[in-house]
Amino acid sequence: MTPFSVWAPNAQRVELLIGGERLAMDHAGHGWWLVEAQVSAPVDYQFSLDGGNPLPDPRSGWQPQGVHGPSRLVDHTSFDWRCDSWQGADLLGSVIYELHVGTFASEGTFDAAIERLDHLVSLGVDFVELLPVAAFPGARGWGYDGVFPYAVQDSYGGPDALKRFVDACHSRGLRVVLDVVYNHLGPDGNVLTRFGPYFTDKFATPWGQAVNFSDTGSDEVRRYVVDNALMWLRDYRFDALRLDAVHAIVDASATHVLEELSVSVEGLARELSRPLWLIAESDLNDPRLISPREIGGYGLDAQWSDDFHHALHSVVTGETFGYYEDFGSLRELATALSRGFVFAGNHSAHRGRRHGRPLPSSVASTRLLGYAQNHDQIGNRARGERIADLTSSDLVKVTAALVLLSPFTAMLFMGEEWAASTPWQYFTDHQDHDLAESVRRGRRNEFKAFGWEPSQVPDPQDLETMRRSVLDWEELSRAPHDDVLRWHRQLVELRRANPVLRAGRFPSVTVDDEARLLTLDYGELVVVANFSESDAAHAISADEILLASGPASLGDDRLRLPPTSVAILARQTAAG
Repeated sequence: MTPFSVWAPNAQRVELLIGGERLAMDHAGHGWWLVEAQVSAPVDYQFSLDGGNPLPDPRSGWQPQGVHGPSRLVDHTSFDWRCDSWQGADLLGSVIYELHVGTFASEGTFDAAIERLDHLVSLGVDFVELLPVAAFPGARGWGYDGVFPYAVQDSYGGPDALKRFVDACHSRGLRVVLDVVYNHLGPDGNVLTRFGPYFTDKFATPWGQAVNFSDTGSDEVRRYVVDNALMWLRDYRFDALRLDAVHAIVDASATHVLEELSVSVEGLARELSRPLWLIAESDLNDPRLISPREIGGYGLDAQWSDDFHHALHSVVTGETFGYYEDFGSLRELATALSRGFVFAGNHSAHRGRRHGRPLPSSVASTRLLGYAQNHDQIGNRARGERIADLTSSDLVKVTAALVLLSPFTAMLFMGEEWAASTPWQYFTDHQDHDLAESVRRGRRNEFKAFGWEPSQVPDPQDLETMRRSVLDWEELSRAPHDDVLRWHRQLVELRRANPVLRAGRFPSVTVDDEARLLTLDYGELVVVANFSESDAAHAISADEILLASGPASLGDDRLRLPPTSVAILARQTAAG
């Protein structure tokens, strides 16, 4: 017999619909209902509340007929894992590679993505991060409008295909991060409100109803989220989770749900005898997220650093509109590289108020993720342009060096390593006509602050918008992409060979405004970037040039750099 359970605290009667039968479920306490049924896999099922229409399971593990269809039972004990010898690895100081399953390979599936994993091994990355794979409406999308957090998107291949992908990564020495969304659910196919108080009207997010983490009935909602996180880490063997937009999680409890999640994941790590990691996305510049619980923090392991991205992006592209208006000079970039946050309690012109809080000196720099590109910063542009479309090929190399030789945990977005010419645009496949039209209008209005015309915004519902975003793997062997790929491989190799870059220590950073030079000094390693259109001579004590993006030379304690280039130098001792 197989047990079926569901939390439906407001229902007077709940039935399990399975195999043509309607089985009455029994009260199990605290709003839970339970029944056992004789089943053989695969089996589809639904629930009926108070005699109403059939509904999928809020904890459904698979929606093979889409988000509006029945749920399918998933037996996690039946999968034949091939790689049982893998152990976890240190996330802090690593190189993460963010990818979207639907556009990473032309077939848009987990199995197709496996065929490209050897490229990531040769690139030298440590972790592969998947954009959300929880079931969302239609066959294509970014994944942030998912409505079944426990179910694997069927158009990607479903549960076993995801396990094959994770297994294939582990067999190649790659660890895997999953992006999960706990701040909201999408509107199309969202049945959770039919079952219980999963959402609250007291707060709102930019994307819809806020999840109920501290209002009436929130205990089981918190359990729903924590259990979901543990499922991905235990049953699918992920090594880490990236928590989407935690600044949109509102929790008035004495113990924040992020702290509760951190405690639970640490307990699972002890049980599994391997490290597990939690990475937060937040624009609050709040070190509480990654501070120890003993001093009032939430105990998460790392968080994204948009300040570094914005500072670097505005310097190399010259863009200072929208949220880039707070940035644009080498001084802000130097602050990000030497302190982590540019805004640490100081006034932000874009926000019209003070923003952020200083990062404590005890917090390792590797607890921040540094990146020049990611799905948001590319895809949330009107046309989805990459850095390579916005600046020179020389500055693309400088940008890569400052990311991969930064004091942060480094992250690349798929295709960045070869300056992919394909854009990455926002696309959806909503089946509801009114919702699709609302998304179109909202997308156009969103970009007014950036000065982009509505006509420049691709239709998210158009299949071609997704197709334009699929990587062109033939570019790897063509100029100039092959040269950019070679440069990224050299930088990753240099990072691996120099522990100082993964030590969690901020470098000394200096700026020569007149010459437009930026210097990162780690002691035994020095990175000098020339952002000017002229040759530069820089006084420096060093022994040799390890790597340079242009014909740099070192002699008489002077480094000579060509325009818009970067050089990495070594010292035999930390002095100088």
